[in-house]
Amino acid sequence: MRRTALAALCLAATAAASLTGCLPGEEKADSKPKGPFAGQTGGEIADQAVKATSNASSLRMKGDIKDDGSRVGLDMALDRKGECAGTMSANGQGKADLVKTGDTLYMKYDEKFLRAQSDGASKEETDGVVAMLAGKWTKMSATGSDAKDIASFCDLDTVLADFQDVNSDATRGKTTTVDGTPAIVLHEKDGKDSYTLYVATEGKPYLLKVVSKSAKDPGTVTFGDFETPVPAEKPAGKVIDLNEMGG
Repeated sequence: MRRTALAALCLAATAAASLTGCLPGEEKADSKPKGPFAGQTGGEIADQAVKATSNASSLRMKGDIKDDGSRVGLDMALDRKGECAGTMSANGQGKADLVKTGDTLYMKYDEKFLRAQSDGASKEETDGVVAMLAGKWTKMSATGSDAKDIASFCDLDTVLADFQDVNSDATRGKTTTVDGTPAIVLHEKDGKDSYTLYVATEGKPYLLKVVSKSAKDPGTVTFGDFETPVPAEKPAGKVIDLNEMGG
């Protein structure tokens, strides 16, 4: 499942790119804007959003992007302790549930997901994998070669590593809401690519949403459930140990 794991990592990179890959520009909004963040430029607001978001102890990321020709879906809660819980999908072909707690990574795949990930395998081999794993929880060491990509994504420090020393040239836009939270819209440009950022105007100025119109990595990522404990608990019932099977 390494292919999907790497694609999931690119999802976080999409959000980071919108804040770190922008070319210098000029603030086009009024020099003394009113309303939320009165008197502040879009770049100053974006910098505050980066700081607030990167300082969060936990959050939830949800998004759908294109990566190397594939469409990757992700809905994941994660924290700075390396705990995570959520779901992943690729090209809309099934889904995989994922939980990492301690040094163990737990995953449960549905049949559609397993068949979609079985390129190159014979029908007999694929049917065998489906019969053995579909709908069943599995576990493996989070430090093993087959799990380390996903496991590293579960670490919020790793995911937000590029949210540092940002010097944004964002311009201010209108006010709106994201999942009921009041927000201000910011606009970024990087050559032909454009990004729209949504920053909370009440409470801490968290980054709530990023819409990328990049030719390479288009997609949308939303952030929420800041400072909320991650529901990363060991699955109940029987769990298949893939390490014992050599998986």
